Amino acid sequence: MQISEFQDLIARTYLERDRARGLPGTFLWFVEEVGELARHLRDGDRERLEGEFADVLAWLVSLASISGVDIDRVATAKYGAGCPKCAALPCQCGARRGAR
Repeated sequence: MQISEFQDLIARTYLERDRARGLPGTFLWFVEEVGELARHLRDGDRERLEGEFADVLAWLVSLASISGVDIDRVATAKYGAGCPKCAALPCQCGARRGAR
């Protein structure tokens, strides 16, 4: 499944409910899922970790849909050629560890 297909699937499944909740409320759900992902990254529960990655992605694309953003298009536009700063694969910026 492509990112655009996933965003469409999540929109068809949840967008009406997420729009009714609003961007701030939906963002809070997203943050909660990120917290759950952090917990399972720490505890090493592989099965739950995989589920949380899926949940975080689903909430992220829902936020994009509410905001009118095609996440596949913007991700490709920004990262499609590699690092957005130096356009290299892997990044050759020499930026501090963890920076983007």
